[in-house]
Amino acid sequence: MEHNPPGVFSASKKDGTIYYRASITHKKKHISLGSYPTALLAYGAYLEGTAILDGESLTITDYSCHRILPFAKWICLINYRDNRIYFANPIYIRKNYFEYYLSEDLILKFDIDDLFYYSSHKIMVRGRHFFVSDYGMQVNILNRYGIKNYAVKDRDYRFVNDDDLDFRYDNIEIFNIYHGVTRKNTKKGIRYVAKIHIKGNYTIGIYESDIEAAIAYNKAIDLLKKAGVNKNFSVNYLENLSPSAYADIYSKLHISSKITNYLRV
Repeated sequence: MEHNPPGVFSASKKDGTIYYRASITHKKKHISLGSYPTALLAYGAYLEGTAILDGESLTITDYSCHRILPFAKWICLINYRDNRIYFANPIYIRKNYFEYYLSEDLILKFDIDDLFYYSSHKIMVRGRHFFVSDYGMQVNILNRYGIKNYAVKDRDYRFVNDDDLDFRYDNIEIFNIYHGVTRKNTKKGIRYVAKIHIKGNYTIGIYESDIEAAIAYNKAIDLLKKAGVNKNFSVNYLENLSPSAYADIYSKLHISSKITNYLRV
């Protein structure tokens, strides 16, 4: 009978290949440390886990490529030791916010209000785009903060402190929250341009408020649908506007001749 080191258990794959699982129990919490090709490596992972949890000398910055534990597990264990709560995702809690470690150099910041969500949703990365899997779909995490998929940084939104890895709510400023609406600086001040994509982009008009531009976009959709344009447009919803106020603005808005001329074609 094979005798494995402490914290190490052997298992076999479907093809019969033997591998070794490492795990540790700390303060009645049983934690998996991963699977390894040899008992020696699995035991090394167990020893590293023990060193982290039983002492205070090892920190996040002590990680290196020479460690046996995966970086994500290193973060999980240090957070568990320091904050007494274990997450399966690589999260470290700071005062009033937390960090999500995708790598040693790629660290996202979030408000503590988002802790439950990201502790149960693994973040994936593609370039500088960050996604989670939600109900089987890949969802850009920007959507969680009211930023649409087609939004352009510094045109539709910005990070106040210029750190595009800092997703704390106070650090995200959204300029354009409505479909088809873009904020523009003009000689007369800030104006809002409404555009709609039919076969190419058509300008609906330029308006003094984003609400007017959003309603103008909706009005253009109504005109196009009445004319038989069969396209799945995204309508703007203005929840804080009463139906009568919406109707009043709607009736007074001018729509560019580019739209009405298109309808005559």
